[in-house]
Amino acid sequence: MKKKFLYSALFLMGMAFAGFTAASCSDDDDNTGDGGGGVTDNGGNSGTGSNSGFDAAANLDYNTENAASWRNYSRQVAILLKKDATTLYDSWETSFQGGEAFKKTFTEHNGGTYTSALSCIEQIIDKCVEITDEVGNSKIGDPYDKWTAGQQTEALYAVESWYSFHSRDDYSNNIRSIRNSYFNSLDSTISNNSLYKLVEKIDPALNTKIANEIESTKNAILAIPQPFRNNIGDAQVPVAQSACVALGVTLDQELKAAIQNAYNNGTITDAEMDLVVSGFVNNVVLPTYKDLKEKNTALLAAVEDFYNTPSDDTFEAACEAWLVARMPWEQSEAFLFGPVDILGLDPNMDSWPLDQVAIVNILNSGNFDDLNWEDGDSEDEITASQEVRGFHTLEFLLFKNGNPRTVSAQ
Repeated sequence: MKKKFLYSALFLMGMAFAGFTAASCSDDDDNTGDGGGGVTDNGGNSGTGSNSGFDAAANLDYNTENAASWRNYSRQVAILLKKDATTLYDSWETSFQGGEAFKKTFTEHNGGTYTSALSCIEQIIDKCVEITDEVGNSKIGDPYDKWTAGQQTEALYAVESWYSFHSRDDYSNNIRSIRNSYFNSLDSTISNNSLYKLVEKIDPALNTKIANEIESTKNAILAIPQPFRNNIGDAQVPVAQSACVALGVTLDQELKAAIQNAYNNGTITDAEMDLVVSGFVNNVVLPTYKDLKEKNTALLAAVEDFYNTPSDDTFEAACEAWLVARMPWEQSEAFLFGPVDILGLDPNMDSWPLDQVAIVNILNSGNFDDLNWEDGDSEDEITASQEVRGFHTLEFLLFKNGNPRTVSAQ
């Protein structure tokens, strides 16, 4: 997730909605739980924070005036998601810069910093550490810190995936991505050529500690009451944050040191680590990205059904396809290196928060060229494009208050 803070822009949203009906509605029953959160913007605007009535974008509904543009926007975003997911898989498997697949660059240690199997193992661990920090201190901790500081509205907008009430699922899938990288599998089985088996040989106690911390961190996240956006101040939130931080410390300080020491003293060999790296690519990275490509292809098909035949049923089917397509992305976030980083595919697909003012301006203008960027564009131009596309833009267009939108304003 590429995350930038746009709170000042969010407070200007009420100024950008000429030509659109922003009908307010009451929240559904499952959107009223306080749990220390109490925010119910995105519908009722009854949040306890200041300026709770400002969020016109959250109340924007699909209606007869904006229907054609809304469907077209959804379709354009889904096309780009499929394109980016396909590029990501193909860059690892069949092609990359200079015509070589990144798979070869990584497994043969012949590009950039990947000069040995050990450097590849360290890259895998570093990215696992990075996602523990992001989930614990950014995705969970940042909203909680804002909430406890009395910044309720800012806390709400710091919660990722709150249109669909999917935040907790995203965060737990991020931890599963660490598990998958450690086990070298996608189904919680343990591959013989995995970090798990390597560490079991080096230090069985540390291996058990890591496996237990991965599981307990996932469970601590799942113990946060649903939806997270309504339970930001719940007592389980800092517990989950602390679990993420502790896991990151174990991986960064204990696991990396254990691998380095074992390599230095000859307990593990280059050949053993080569098998782990190869297993990681073939058992985790490529299957995950293949799944992402296939499920985003299915997502586009569902969105095109909605585009061609708008109805409550096709709206709901597109939402279901979004939830399915989202999972492999979140389970890839422990290995956000290589093409996903170099080609800008992470912010293309997963920028958060959104620039909702710009989204509504695009709905008004129908100028979908604003979703695209190319080499040579400035950093600001690229960022502006990325903040109006990707999973979260489509989530905004498909979901409201955790439910599928409808073809008529509620």
